[in-house]
Amino acid sequence: MRIGEVIGRITLSRCHPSVQGAVWKLVVPLSRKGLNGGTEGRGEPIVVFDEMGSGPGSMIAISDGAEASAPFHPEVKPIDAYCAALLDEIRVNP
Repeated sequence: MRIGEVIGRITLSRCHPSVQGAVWKLVVPLSRKGLNGGTEGRGEPIVVFDEMGSGPGSMIAISDGAEASAPFHPEVKPIDAYCAALLDEIRVNP
């Protein structure tokens, strides 16, 4: 699981029928440096399936890879990243 910051929303003109009506967010994964506010610790943006209602600037926990589709088991959905939690506060020890 990774932590990321929501920077936008994605709108699809066509999609797989199993994800019709889904909400997609553009999220920047953050490393430890990024969590401390540094621009150096920000990764490449990824598209994340979101059922939690996150908005721009929200910090979220991202489940990616095979675990991203686990909440939908036994239904199969073509998802690579899933918003697993909205984070209220993050504390990074030096």
